[in-house]
Amino acid sequence: MKQFLIVFIGGGLGSGLRFLVGKIINSNYSFPFSTFIVNMIGCLTIGFLIEWGSRSNLLDQNQKIFLITGLCGGFTTFSAFAHENQLFLKSGDYLLFTAYTFGSILIGILAVVAGVLLAKQI
Repeated sequence: MKQFLIVFIGGGLGSGLRFLVGKIINSNYSFPFSTFIVNMIGCLTIGFLIEWGSRSNLLDQNQKIFLITGLCGGFTTFSAFAHENQLFLKSGDYLLFTAYTFGSILIGILAVVAGVLLAKQI
């Protein structure tokens, strides 16, 4: 239960930060700059935290859960997606890398379309 609360608080902070970045950037262009920037910051952050946290013993398990799972997960799930793909590449599992990448993109887009269509029916 303690770890759930740690993730809950970190996730809330991450989501709040994502909201603020979106408000600050507030792109009126067809390209979603705020989302792109949030995703790239999240990727950089999760990569740094995972590597730094594993090399140094400065973060305990609760701090890792708060920062990586909570904060990065709330800020963006793309950072976790990118990290998982990096692990596939690192291990040489190119088939899973390809399936996961294209499957996530395609199914994600289809899920958005399905959600829009469902909402239109209500």
